[in-house]
Amino acid sequence: MTPNRTLGLTLAAFVFAIDQLVKWLVTVPLDLKTVGQIELLPFFNLTWVENYGVSLGLLVADSATERWLLTALTGLIATVVAVWMWREKNRQDVFGLGLILGGALGNILDRVRFGHVVDFADLHFGGFRPFLVFNIADAAITIGVLILFFRALLARDKPKVEADA
Repeated sequence: MTPNRTLGLTLAAFVFAIDQLVKWLVTVPLDLKTVGQIELLPFFNLTWVENYGVSLGLLVADSATERWLLTALTGLIATVVAVWMWREKNRQDVFGLGLILGGALGNILDRVRFGHVVDFADLHFGGFRPFLVFNIADAAITIGVLILFFRALLARDKPKVEADA
């Protein structure tokens, strides 16, 4: 296995494991579903949210059929990301794709187990909330997409110059 593949798969596994560990902590020992909210810092709470949709509340699954269709769709996207990561040669892109894959797998497992994604991270500044309540997987996906986006915009591979014959 190439070093880039190892990096991508290791990063995806790490993100998946950390995401599931933190979700277990908020659901079992902290019982956040019952508690509702825990203030950790003046600008950061743990807040229980059951997310039945995808980013920004889009594609909300209101029925069991829609839940499984959404799970299948996100599974298909994760498969595309995995194949892309497997074929990608650029280390930075593999890093971003590993973040996306690990986050996607964490949220897919939530949908399979619970029927929704467990969200809990509530960043706020007074009444201003720059993000919806999110989780580790969401953060990893967002960072991975930003890495790919900025690489596509800012980093151009230099064309190879052929030697004069």
